[in-house]
Amino acid sequence: MNHKIKSFIFKTLDLLPSKLGFGIYHQLQKFLNRNSVHYKIKTNDRSFKEALQILAEADIELKDKTVLELGSGWAPIIPYFFLYFENAKNVVTYDINEHYDSKTIVKLNNYFKSTFNIEVATEKGNYPLPHPISYYPNKNLAISKTLSDEPVDLIFSRFVLEHIPPNDLEKIHQNFAQSLLKPFYILHMISPSDHRAYDDKTLSYYDFLKYSKEQWKQQHTKFDYHNRLRLPDYLQIFEKTGYEIVSLHYDTCDVNSEKYRKFKELTLHEDYTHYTEEELLAGSINVLLKFG
Repeated sequence: MNHKIKSFIFKTLDLLPSKLGFGIYHQLQKFLNRNSVHYKIKTNDRSFKEALQILAEADIELKDKTVLELGSGWAPIIPYFFLYFENAKNVVTYDINEHYDSKTIVKLNNYFKSTFNIEVATEKGNYPLPHPISYYPNKNLAISKTLSDEPVDLIFSRFVLEHIPPNDLEKIHQNFAQSLLKPFYILHMISPSDHRAYDDKTLSYYDFLKYSKEQWKQQHTKFDYHNRLRLPDYLQIFEKTGYEIVSLHYDTCDVNSEKYRKFKELTLHEDYTHYTEEELLAGSINVLLKFG
């Protein structure tokens, strides 16, 4: 969907009472995602294989371990991957919103049966999920101290952190540090680019860096929030909350590319002029952290 149409819809929903606005937003997303299970599996699979490579380099195995997923997405694809392909003991998913729907999960269960010959034995409950997977929606981990009773070995997030306000990011990592048994690892996969450019190829992937804080507030809503943090900002939050950076990988931008040309055409807002080009352009950030 064109980002301008998206923006108009989100700004209209933002005018409604929060509960009503989110209700319509989720119904719209479910409609748009109704036929995309196979596509989402492919995109998640790429990220999952990349994550496994990072974990392997750090000699981290997940067999019989507990994984906490931060941010659920629209289907439990990553939890299924951890459970069925890496033999994790449990996968616990937390999200500030409730994104799952039973029809999509049934499609996912059928896909695993037809493609991998895996019979997903589901439990009775709100969603047809296998017993080792627990889903906790409507949980704000910046303020909630109620976490899994199980010791957590790995926390994993995929394209979630860029949608969380900086103050909440710090509180979430403090919460993990204070609430979970040590040691544990965190693997974050972060997409720091302007997501509007995915739909509108005329935009730079760094277009939002030309706006002031107030101007950027006018460009988006709570439905498509992006914090615009750059690489050093994330690292500062992790280090401030006491985490060791085990490994760090990120994409750089080819100076001969169209992507770089569009970046150079931008007039950066003064808030971003103190960063180096590498810090501004760092994309697809994958950072493995350890606490304890």
